[in-house]
Amino acid sequence: MTIKKRTIEYNDQIVRQFMLASIVWGIVGMLVGVLVAAQLNFKFLNFNTEYLSFGRLRPLHTNAVIFAFVGNMMFAGVYHSTQRLVKARLASDFLSKFHFWAWQLIIASAAITLPLGLTRGKEYAELIWPINIAVALVWVIFAINFFWTLGIRRERSLYVAIWFYIATIITVAMLYIVNHLSIPTSLTHSYPIFGGVQDALVQWWYGHNAVAFFLTTPILGIMYYYLPKAANRPVYSYRLSVVHFWSLVFIYIWAGPHHLLNTALPGWLQSLGMIFSLMLWAPSWGGMLNGLLTLRGAWDKLRKDPVLKFFAAGVTFYGMATFEGPLLSIRSVSALAHYTDWIIGHVHAGTLGWNGFMAAGMFYFLAPKLWKTKLYSTPLANLHFWLGLVGILLYVAAMWISGITQGLMLNGADSKGILNYPNFLETLQSIRPLMGFRVIGGGLYLIGFLLMAYNICMTIKSGKPVNGSFEVEEEEPTAERLTLIKTLVSPAFLYSAGLTVFSCMWLMGAGAFSIAGLVLVFMTALLAYAHYQKSGANFGKWYDKLLENSFPFTVLTLLAVLVGGVVQIVPLVTVDRDSIVEDRMQVPYTPLELAGRDLYVSEGCYNCHSQMIRPFVSEVKRYGDYSRLGESVYDHPYQWGSRRIGPDLARVGGKYNDSWHYDHMLKPEQISPGSNMPSYPWLFKKDIDYSALPSKISVQQTLGVPFENWTDQEVIESAQSQAQEIADRLSEQGKEIERDREIIALIAYLQQLGKSEDLRVDMAKAKTTNNL
Repeated sequence: MTIKKRTIEYNDQIVRQFMLASIVWGIVGMLVGVLVAAQLNFKFLNFNTEYLSFGRLRPLHTNAVIFAFVGNMMFAGVYHSTQRLVKARLASDFLSKFHFWAWQLIIASAAITLPLGLTRGKEYAELIWPINIAVALVWVIFAINFFWTLGIRRERSLYVAIWFYIATIITVAMLYIVNHLSIPTSLTHSYPIFGGVQDALVQWWYGHNAVAFFLTTPILGIMYYYLPKAANRPVYSYRLSVVHFWSLVFIYIWAGPHHLLNTALPGWLQSLGMIFSLMLWAPSWGGMLNGLLTLRGAWDKLRKDPVLKFFAAGVTFYGMATFEGPLLSIRSVSALAHYTDWIIGHVHAGTLGWNGFMAAGMFYFLAPKLWKTKLYSTPLANLHFWLGLVGILLYVAAMWISGITQGLMLNGADSKGILNYPNFLETLQSIRPLMGFRVIGGGLYLIGFLLMAYNICMTIKSGKPVNGSFEVEEEEPTAERLTLIKTLVSPAFLYSAGLTVFSCMWLMGAGAFSIAGLVLVFMTALLAYAHYQKSGANFGKWYDKLLENSFPFTVLTLLAVLVGGVVQIVPLVTVDRDSIVEDRMQVPYTPLELAGRDLYVSEGCYNCHSQMIRPFVSEVKRYGDYSRLGESVYDHPYQWGSRRIGPDLARVGGKYNDSWHYDHMLKPEQISPGSNMPSYPWLFKKDIDYSALPSKISVQQTLGVPFENWTDQEVIESAQSQAQEIADRLSEQGKEIERDREIIALIAYLQQLGKSEDLRVDMAKAKTTNNL
């Protein structure tokens, strides 16, 4: 055996860059977050300016926190820890630099386009198509650099943190690409290829698992590396980490439909999402306990070490958020909590408590090492911790109380179906003080984060950049690695695959098919037990061999996440849309109504209003008949919404006259006293972009929307004709405005909401004809 000694200098410059970028963008994202939270109580903070309105800034806040703050933090942690875990410098300095600067350019592009109203109108997926292509390309660059580095590693086995990084890279790529499939209508606008319920399912398959594989799995990898390092203790249980990883990766991908409970989504998908969400309790808490128990024997250090304080609190918040998530996925709990502030509190417990505290702990751990100095001020770091902790608890508690209060008030009805609180604004007024506490909690957290930024800056000032190095004894490999073919034909994989397939048959089948699945599960389990007992084979040894080759490990991870996506997504997106419309079919939009819908999306109205009436007595009494699948079948993108700061709009069409909508968009407080809705004066000044309509209609036709085969001129004339009709009606109602203003198109869209063709009438006519 030939042994060579070599000193490796790590590329820590890229780590420093991503870390500092994360801090800067974190401040921006949180500052915008405090502003939009304050806008809910003090609408004058919208400044009557389109670029600073709540609907446009809220997506900026979420994207900045997710992709800029956590994204940059994740890249810093992955690049720093991976080099040390594989005992190799990053494969390409050029790719690392390209990754950094391209990612910052993407973030800057988002920061410009979102306030301009350039959006796809889907939560966490708002970025326009040219930026989405850039995101995908940069993610590929990240993947190449990462897997190339694994390919030249000098550490034979893959440590647990690397497993989570691999799962993150391949799953985020899959989720992002599928959910962002669109057909452009211009350089800044596109329509998603999925519509209605199909778009809703794909969106929350992405939205839920973006949380899982962008905000959870990479941070778990960071936990498995930095927490033992900071505590100077080994991971509590290697076996538990194996179970944690594979069960989390397999189960998480199925849970997306729990975001659509009690909606028009098919019942089997709702049940599937709820069941797998409840199953998530086990692996999530297994990971939390593995992290906290790693601190055994080091709890005394928490009193003095701010790094361990942040890590311990972050892991605790992870446990709290992953307990609350499955709880909220129970259908009856979701009926109360969905569309309320409870969901907001849940999300922020995860982002501020789990992601934010893990980021702070990692930054305080890394800064002295990356700049070869001591942390400037431990007392400041401790102050940051307590400010952040009090801020989170105040924020989350306020949102819990607000959400439960609002849910009870909105769902409240007596035995005769009479609403206890018929005016939506009554619920809004009752939670205003709690929304104020939300601002205070968020402000405290931001102040703590600013203290960290100052502390890190002063630490940098007192030191100098230093790249870490490590001397390794480089051995030539002597043992044959486990190849992909050998992995796929190994008993361990075959038994695991059989148990997975047969379990799906059992849980999702019916009748004899389900019973056969149950029998096959038991038979496979018994066969596996007998095989391992007789052969003396050891699963642990096989798994250790698997970890020596990243390629088959990556393929198995991809298969684990593909199963849930294929079972859930493929049946619904490939079915004929006409076969799942229930008893109503949406009436296609006119060109002017389509223009108005695009304005609705552009202004971010989906951030405050839903378009999905659940089959509850309280909602039917308040908003109208419950929503059917067919009523949004032509909606690209879907607009069911996830929050009700204002009432549901699914059946608002025809409820009020045109002048009501005119006044409501110009001076909402005069129409609805106590409303926190901002005004939209720019809609009364800007002209409708008629020239964009032919391209939009053409794309809609490509997507299967049954528009007439108009010429470009006919499309424009149709829109102008309808606009003139609305302008004339407004004139009759005492409102004078030119027909080409954007408010005319928006009114056209709002007046169309809820219009559909009743298929029961057609079926009855057809039955009568057949009888004759």
